[in-house]
Amino acid sequence: GTLRGLVATALKKNEDIVESLYDRILGRNTVHDVYHPHTGDLIVASGEQINEDIAAEIASSPIEEVEIRSVLTCEQKQGVCGKCYGRNLATGRKVQIGEAVGVIAAQSIGEPGTQLTLRTFHVGGVAGKITEESEIRAKYDGVLEIDELRTVKRKDRKGEDAEVVISRSTEMRIVDSNTGIVLTTSNIPYGAFFYAKGGKAIKKNDLICTWDPYNAVIISEFAGKLEFESIEENATYREEIDEQTGFAEKVIIESRDKKKNPTIRIMDPKGKEELKNYSLPVGAHIIVTEGQKVEAGDVLVKIPRSSGKGGDITGGLPRVTELFEARNPSNPAVVSEIDGIVSYGKIKRGNREIIVESRTGELKHYLVPLSKHILVQENDFIKAGSPLSDGAISPGDILNIQGPTRVQEYLVDEVQEVYRMQGVKINDKHFEVIVRQMMRKVEIEDPGDTKFLERQSVNKTEFMEENDGIFDKMVVTDAGDSSELRVGQMITLRKFRDENSALKRKDAKLVEAKSAQPATARTMLQGITRASLQTESFISAASFQETTKVLNEAAVNAKEDHLMGLKENVIVGHLIPAGTGLRSYQKMIVANKDEYQRLLAEKLEAQEIEE
Repeated sequence: GTLRGLVATALKKNEDIVESLYDRILGRNTVHDVYHPHTGDLIVASGEQINEDIAAEIASSPIEEVEIRSVLTCEQKQGVCGKCYGRNLATGRKVQIGEAVGVIAAQSIGEPGTQLTLRTFHVGGVAGKITEESEIRAKYDGVLEIDELRTVKRKDRKGEDAEVVISRSTEMRIVDSNTGIVLTTSNIPYGAFFYAKGGKAIKKNDLICTWDPYNAVIISEFAGKLEFESIEENATYREEIDEQTGFAEKVIIESRDKKKNPTIRIMDPKGKEELKNYSLPVGAHIIVTEGQKVEAGDVLVKIPRSSGKGGDITGGLPRVTELFEARNPSNPAVVSEIDGIVSYGKIKRGNREIIVESRTGELKHYLVPLSKHILVQENDFIKAGSPLSDGAISPGDILNIQGPTRVQEYLVDEVQEVYRMQGVKINDKHFEVIVRQMMRKVEIEDPGDTKFLERQSVNKTEFMEENDGIFDKMVVTDAGDSSELRVGQMITLRKFRDENSALKRKDAKLVEAKSAQPATARTMLQGITRASLQTESFISAASFQETTKVLNEAAVNAKEDHLMGLKENVIVGHLIPAGTGLRSYQKMIVANKDEYQRLLAEKLEAQEIEE
């Protein structure tokens, strides 16, 4: 198959390295040759396994990512190939043919599950979150490049000049000044104090920006006078005493009256025209007063970041189940499907309409509830797949917008996150094996001239084979005077030419045909329960759940079971096709060489006698 890989990078949460590049590439096979960026020496050739020495060399070089072969991108029809799986973690050697990697994966994930069932298991409360990141420093010497930056000037907390970032999708890169290779990239959050200069050289450990780790903020983009709208006590806000400072703060609450939308307007200090308005989400703390004069860059509102992302992230086993069953989260974020510029529309029944317009002029409309914190401002440029409101992004959205590779990475990383919080180290490849099973099926969108039906779910391999099978075939549109062909029949190009040359000799009407259309499909993401019920083998599915339904379906469709997997062979009492039970080993005769020579000689003798 074509060689595709998964890009392995060091996993970071707020610049703290959660899992180093060394750990992620050890025992994997690379897709490409890997060269050292400074010397240009070959570190490892493509398709080779990365051992401890090579992994250490890559980790100590400035290389930030390596493309590795992964079970997720493996195109083996039955099982997975040894190169994509890499090292067998039980022996530390190359994985052997016939290893039951699926069983090993399920056991590796299931075993620590006993600790996850008590999900409060020693997880400290908020104390563990105090060390939130709040700054970006340069990790290398190089040139700083910045995209999509809008700032306003003001003084920071220490009274020094700084710029406040008011754009939402600011990206920074540090580029090697000699080679032009990008060394590192990261996002600069909205509301950060920005200290560096774009396009200028930067030294290692220089401060680039800092921000408030505990609060998301809304910042005034203009100087002016404030006007409040629909900010009414006990209707849209209530007073709360802040425990740390002792000050009373106005906190926005969910309003019963859907027409009331708490808003802060910034008015021109002289005239009466409005410069900008900001809708306030539920839970926002207002730290300005009505009629106050503000400067550009002043903080108007703080929205406390619930420790960790999203308030009610279920920890432990429920979260693992939610991911593996591919369920949609309880408060999903609204996600943009296209790259484009944001503009606000009207307010409809307590929802703010957000319009995203792409460069090609395509428009997409989204409705976001006003109680949610809207993460985009007017005229922001956002990328497909970025959330418009806060909340958890559903795996289905990631699949539809950013494609199968992204959703696979997301699932593996998110499940790993749960295990990591419990201090359990599990190799990525076990999760990959399971996620691969969740992504086995495709849903047919347009059947073309294949045997499939619309909206049918088919195995990926079967879909590919069918499309390859009709690759150079023709479909008869007009049979002409041919006695053999019918309209709609599928024939090879050769047969089509032969038939026509025969008809030409008789001066008869020729056959007309068009080339066969392949089917198109989209990848499906199924939970592990759905995926196991839709296996090829009906015996395996029947032993799992909904036995009568599975058996009825098998009987109606006259299904055959080829006994390829482990489960069905256990049920019928055969040797399982794994390890030494592999079918290719069963015809093998193990004997010593003299015996073998004697057998050969006897066979030859027998053949001579026959002849």
